[in-house]
Amino acid sequence: MKVHLMLLVLCCFAGSVRAETRVVDSTGTALILPQPAQRIVSLSPHLTELLFAAGAGEQLVGTVDYSDYPLAALEIPRVGAYNSISYEAIINLSPDLVLAWGTGNGGEMISRLKALGLRVYVDEPGSLESIGETLGNLGQLAGTQRQANYAQSQYWHKLSDLRRLYSQQRPLSVFYQIWNEPLLTINGEHLISEVIQLCGGRNVFASALPLVPKLSVESVIAVNPQVIVASGEEQQRREWLKAWQAWPMLDAVKSQHLYFVPASLLQRHTPRILEGAELLCRQLEAARQ
Repeated sequence: MKVHLMLLVLCCFAGSVRAETRVVDSTGTALILPQPAQRIVSLSPHLTELLFAAGAGEQLVGTVDYSDYPLAALEIPRVGAYNSISYEAIINLSPDLVLAWGTGNGGEMISRLKALGLRVYVDEPGSLESIGETLGNLGQLAGTQRQANYAQSQYWHKLSDLRRLYSQQRPLSVFYQIWNEPLLTINGEHLISEVIQLCGGRNVFASALPLVPKLSVESVIAVNPQVIVASGEEQQRREWLKAWQAWPMLDAVKSQHLYFVPASLLQRHTPRILEGAELLCRQLEAARQ
């Protein structure tokens, strides 16, 4: 009888160990869940989208403004914006996991959430590879490893294909415009700059500061990019690219290498960034002809 009882206890203990989930987030902090999360709050549109991609969209009970992909994300209750949340609303949702965006939500917000006793996973996508890593981590935290691992594998396969096809092509100098007034771009530390490199391009403001530098038209004329890429929305794109026609001395304007990539693809750090990367790579390839 004692032997049987001991075996039962050991089996129960082993089961509890297997159920525990341990994941290290982007800050190097180990997050331990006693069981897969069933009530998740996301504090960034990109994390909301990643969670759906990892097969755990049904476990989302709260998110923030602009979480609009996939369409099912529009039905999730809002707890504020990425930079201004309602702590009361979050507490009332009784989440067993909160997904935070390091630079977007900020250290103060994240510290306060942890002080309230909430388990917080912090994501900071620093490279294209890290998006795939986050997919796998979210699958572990939500108990949807099979779908997350499949999505991760598909993502890394496509990334590898794009790198093989385009990264060694003839380099082109690229100006990436994220806004028009004020005129804004990205420096070499930004993930979009890595996408430009992936496509065989060179970010003309890679060495500028800060992460999103404010520019003058004269500074763009000085670096004279071979390609200009506008983000924004479709209606903005026509206006932004048309405005560059006023500067015919630019190589990009002379050659009409003026392109558009939807901001929702390149500026949201999810698997869809590779859709934007593929579009950009094809545009740069056309400019090489």
